[in-house]
Amino acid sequence: MYFCQRVEDNAFHLPANVTSNFDEIRRPRISPSALSFMSSKNASRLDKRLIFQYQVKSPYTSVFAALILCLSFVASMHARQSPAERVAEIQTALRDARLDGWLFYDFRHSDPLAYRILKLDENMLASRRWFYYVPASGEPVKIVQSIEQFKLDSLPGKKIVFRGWQELHARLREVLGAGAKESKRRVVMQYSPMNDIPYISRVDAGTIELVRSFGVEPVTSAELVQRFEAVFSPAQYQMHVEASDKMHRIIQEAFAEIARRIRADEPTTEWDIAQFMLRRYSEEGMQQEPMIVAVNANSANPHYMPTKEKNSPVRRGDFVLIDAATKLTKPEAVATDQTWTGYVGESVPEEYSRIFNIVRDARDSAVDFVRKNIRAGKSIRGAEVDDVSRGVITRAGFGEQFTHRTGHSIGEETHGNGVNIDDFETRDSRRIIPGVCFSIEPGIYLEGKFGVRSEINVYVSDKDIEVTGQPIQTEIIAILKTP
Repeated sequence: MYFCQRVEDNAFHLPANVTSNFDEIRRPRISPSALSFMSSKNASRLDKRLIFQYQVKSPYTSVFAALILCLSFVASMHARQSPAERVAEIQTALRDARLDGWLFYDFRHSDPLAYRILKLDENMLASRRWFYYVPASGEPVKIVQSIEQFKLDSLPGKKIVFRGWQELHARLREVLGAGAKESKRRVVMQYSPMNDIPYISRVDAGTIELVRSFGVEPVTSAELVQRFEAVFSPAQYQMHVEASDKMHRIIQEAFAEIARRIRADEPTTEWDIAQFMLRRYSEEGMQQEPMIVAVNANSANPHYMPTKEKNSPVRRGDFVLIDAATKLTKPEAVATDQTWTGYVGESVPEEYSRIFNIVRDARDSAVDFVRKNIRAGKSIRGAEVDDVSRGVITRAGFGEQFTHRTGHSIGEETHGNGVNIDDFETRDSRRIIPGVCFSIEPGIYLEGKFGVRSEINVYVSDKDIEVTGQPIQTEIIAILKTP
């Protein structure tokens, strides 16, 4: 655990069992004041190991630094990718998937994904319909209404201007190659059969019917959207790691702040702790995003959030859940999203620990399932991971109290556009591919009493996974326990 740079009264201790996961922990940047504390006789075994790792100089440091510099350069080139380069990348992806083309469609910003994927100005005036067809090979085609005929000029390809709806239908039929003698064309659109993945369902049913009337088969773009929207660049991965480490530290500081206030007999509310965390966000260069700080029955509401006007006090004997998500204040930064639980006391009552242990096992079973299959090179889908985690909670007798999906995609938004770990709210059949990141956050919510959720973030590389924001929680924090 990364200790607060401002350690106050040893407010809480690190459970000894997290040292077994030390190999998973990255070497943090440690301030001189933290080093001083961690070197003292009060420091735990993990603290001393962190110091050792921090102080030992690797002979490969300069090589590693050069590699990071190279990756950062590649990422910056990716960030500056032009629309033409993006279209070329799309065409490669279409050929790899053996699809005929990708038909983008928008009416009054009905499809924000189209703007992002094509690198269009998301604020442009768009009061009329437009289509943009990217064939697997050959020249793309822009189909725009005469009143707004210049809106797609930043994209490569031939421009076709239409006036009335009859002309639009005729031109679209021609572009899609309807009536060709070869087998029916398969064209990707932002469409999800049976609305399984509503995040992708951006094209209205009528437009899908129109395309089908031309003898063209619309195919869901779910996997391609994930490839272009959810795969981290090397720079985004590094920003996620940095944000995750900072978030981990700030959550621990929040528990320490609760302990300080309780010991000082200082009136404390959920809102106070949320404001403390927002101040720390600012100091760490992170965006000001509200978070969940919930005590007792409030924690049984998965999306409870305190406000200045409506919040609860935090007192001795309270159960506390903190769920926080934000990102660095840098261009193209991606989010981190973590949930921890604590108890305002010297020891944690069994009723809380029993529920936490079930949730923890559900979380870890999902991680183990993903890790085993990624290492074996096996393809798995988001719904499968949800089934594994949900199964643990159901077998423990709390299936009815697990009221949300196991996890969500993480990207530039906290809830990103990649695969969700979900076979409950939706049936997410998208594959888990290298470069994506998602949360795993099972929960059990006992209405009127308390709710337990444990949330971690999983990043997928080519042949393995990384759980960021280490060390993850293995038991409820006894907030007032002294070392």
